[in-house]
Amino acid sequence: MDDINRTEAGNEETARRENDSWIKRHFNYECYMTFLNGCYSCKWEAQRREKPRRPLCCCSLRERIFYPWLIMSFFLSVILLFTWVETSNEYNGFDWVVFLGSRIWFFWSLVLLSVLGILAAYTTMLVVFGFLLCWEKNELYLHWYHKIMVLIVILFCSFLMWILLTFWRDRWLTIGLSLQVFAPYIHLSSISAMVLLSWPVAFYLIHLEGEARMRRNQNTSERRRNKWCNMLTKSFSVLQVVVGLPFLLILLCLYVVPFGTYSPCVQEKDKLAPKPDFFGHRGAPMLGPENTIMSFEKAVEQGAHGLESDVQISLDEVPFLMHDYDLRRTTNILEVMPNASDEQSSFFYWDFLSTLNAGKWFADSWIKPFFGMKPLSEADRERARSQKIPKLSELLQIARKAKKMVIFDLYTPPHSHPSRSSYIRLVVSVILDSKIEQHLIIWLPGSERNYVRSKAPGFQHIGRLFTIERLTKEKITRINVDYKNLFYDGLKEYKAANININIYLVNEPWLFSLAWCSSIHSVTTDNIQVLKEINHPYYFMTPDFYMFMWIFLDIISAVFIVAIFYSIWLRESRSEKILQGITSYTETPSVRSLHEEVLRVEETR
Repeated sequence: MDDINRTEAGNEETARRENDSWIKRHFNYECYMTFLNGCYSCKWEAQRREKPRRPLCCCSLRERIFYPWLIMSFFLSVILLFTWVETSNEYNGFDWVVFLGSRIWFFWSLVLLSVLGILAAYTTMLVVFGFLLCWEKNELYLHWYHKIMVLIVILFCSFLMWILLTFWRDRWLTIGLSLQVFAPYIHLSSISAMVLLSWPVAFYLIHLEGEARMRRNQNTSERRRNKWCNMLTKSFSVLQVVVGLPFLLILLCLYVVPFGTYSPCVQEKDKLAPKPDFFGHRGAPMLGPENTIMSFEKAVEQGAHGLESDVQISLDEVPFLMHDYDLRRTTNILEVMPNASDEQSSFFYWDFLSTLNAGKWFADSWIKPFFGMKPLSEADRERARSQKIPKLSELLQIARKAKKMVIFDLYTPPHSHPSRSSYIRLVVSVILDSKIEQHLIIWLPGSERNYVRSKAPGFQHIGRLFTIERLTKEKITRINVDYKNLFYDGLKEYKAANININIYLVNEPWLFSLAWCSSIHSVTTDNIQVLKEINHPYYFMTPDFYMFMWIFLDIISAVFIVAIFYSIWLRESRSEKILQGITSYTETPSVRSLHEEVLRVEETR
């Protein structure tokens, strides 16, 4: 008996050394496990009880049922975070929409980004800690605080997903465009990610196989004690298929399908189109107050090809520049006439509009209109404070002197407005009186085109996303479309018909790079000072280089994945051999009779 005990103790010591993780060998293992259990289970006291050898069957039914909900919360939070990060081009528009409802200007887009980042980090932490506890063969118990939070995350993310699918459906096109741009890099990085993922997959598959073999070899008393575990033994092979087959299919798909070739940025260098021209959206709104003389002059200084603005008609029929339907956001009307701050801009006389300040909100407010704006110099700050609402004629004079093109949205006056039926003719008259060269005017309004052509034959007419037949019939050779329409085959049909394309609103470098690689002629942007510095499209890659990197990573990753599976299989095989040796000693007649006697005593109690 002493020899058996000494041999068994020696085998257990050998097994312990074989199975010790690098954490045990290099760090304070008790502190490490206390940290994991504290974060996952809110149990911060040192866990001194002996751990089970096979953690799979030692999780309660409640934990096994809840764990898929944790995985769901992880995927939902990560998907929403990725979606919101990729729609960064829309942040200013989102802040403006929230301002219309709340009347408070703030970076609401960044608040939502922060919340989604926190939720994604939280669920990722729980998933990682759960895996580490499994790796260390410890029992899983997610504290009920975490369970409640996981359910809240699922409900919150599901609500946001519903809003995106219902009210903001076109934002998914932005995700599609980002996937087109980053397709080669996502493909190559996914192959590398599969190498990292192969480690837990290999551990899980080989662990399941070993668990099944161990359950088949259990004696009668052990089966009686682990009755619930025996019920799961038959499902181990199914679990292996459920885990292993998707991993294998995804890996083969990444190895075989060249996803990167679907990106417009994968092309030969000699096929790359010229750099798109810039239209300053309301001037240069990151350098000066939007739709002011300062903003347009800054856009000219930055090399804008054209100037974009918004035109409304005052009550005394003076065309002026204003984007919002009221004056609250970009003027000081709350200080001058707070009771009329909600009135439409078109219901004021020009004499009053010309007295309003249109720059203090930009220069003095602690919350700027764009996140990450560079601080203004003192001279620019003083200049911004003195800006007024400009007339259309003032914009035309700037464009005439600088030989810049002009495009504008012309707002239809309200029903009771005196210019309701004559605003087109009024604006055409103002343009002709400015003496600007007619070819510098890009005429966007769709009403009364025949009249406009008869009075100003030199205007360049631009349309929306009309059919090519309609564009040809109306003799329109330009279109002005939302950038998200690039998702539909890159507007190749219009380019094949020699129709110039201007897309709006492009602020992010990756989106500008996509427009460049897609042979777009011009873009409307708030961020001209940054985009003008891009001399070559980001994420550009030649097909030969992409194919080389793809094949190279395929070979390297296959070698690493095979090595990982083999090393884990070898480790588990050694552990099982040692455990089988211990079992063979403990199942000798004397030890077995003693073991059964102990069981009988326990049962009588």
